[in-house]
Amino acid sequence: MKRIAFTIALVLSLGLVNNVWAEENSTNNSSVRTIKTPRFARPLVEKWIEEYAKTQPGVDFQIAKGQKGQDDIDLSVVLENKESDKDRNFSQIVYFGETAVLPITARSSEAARLLEGKHLNAKKLKQLFFLNDDFDEDVKKNKVFESIIIYSGSNATSIATSFAHNFGEESANFRGKRISGDDLFLNTALQKDPLGVSFNALSNIFDLKSRHLKSDLSLVGIDVKHDLAQSFSDNGTLDEVLNALENDKVSEVAIERIGLNYNIADEAVARFLEWILNNGTKYNHEYGLLNLDSKSAIAEVGKIKNTLTAQK
Repeated sequence: MKRIAFTIALVLSLGLVNNVWAEENSTNNSSVRTIKTPRFARPLVEKWIEEYAKTQPGVDFQIAKGQKGQDDIDLSVVLENKESDKDRNFSQIVYFGETAVLPITARSSEAARLLEGKHLNAKKLKQLFFLNDDFDEDVKKNKVFESIIIYSGSNATSIATSFAHNFGEESANFRGKRISGDDLFLNTALQKDPLGVSFNALSNIFDLKSRHLKSDLSLVGIDVKHDLAQSFSDNGTLDEVLNALENDKVSEVAIERIGLNYNIADEAVARFLEWILNNGTKYNHEYGLLNLDSKSAIAEVGKIKNTLTAQK
């Protein structure tokens, strides 16, 4: 009887071991690739995943959830020079577009009233947003600005650094308050403070379906050419802004390249990136991003071709 019981126990234990091994082996051979992305680029990344699955059903790309470690991420959406080198553990970055950043406040707020009718040039925007007593002599201090509270992002993926660099400043020099977490929380902060002013990426301030500014936001007036004034007003559309910025440089608007940081040793990832550069960038405008100029776009395709060639 004891021998029978021992045999049963042994068989069960061997079965358990085999199940554990099978699960671990399945996990190790998983075809799932994870992508880390800030909120403003997430709708575009989700579109890529959806469309790519129709052509390559054997490889599963997913948005990374929770606080995954960098070692668990296969691709990471990054802004050019925005994350420190220690966070970029991959070997290559491929750029697929550009993001633009505009100054905003809450619609019908006290801040909107104070700034109504103003068309701020780069020097005035610098004075509004940053701590700096060494302004040019031709820029007089504006007492209205002193009553306004600036809200800026503080995490590694925030577009705050892009906005600051556009005006020759560091993100540490912002006036006002810092908001942790995703930049979408900057919009929330403005709703709670009638004197609040901030900035955000186009896809965070425009409704991607209606193509108009979100109903609770207002653009801070900037100094642009007369024929662009309508586009950069509260009545302008996302497509008008994208078209204007791709055809004419506006110094008051921060523009930064956006790309994917990836491991060049993973052929499945490289194939996905090749598809993005050849097919996925056609969705850039739909999701609030600018296209690269043709010369830059060709150069990025060349990066992927070199990666795939090296893998053979």
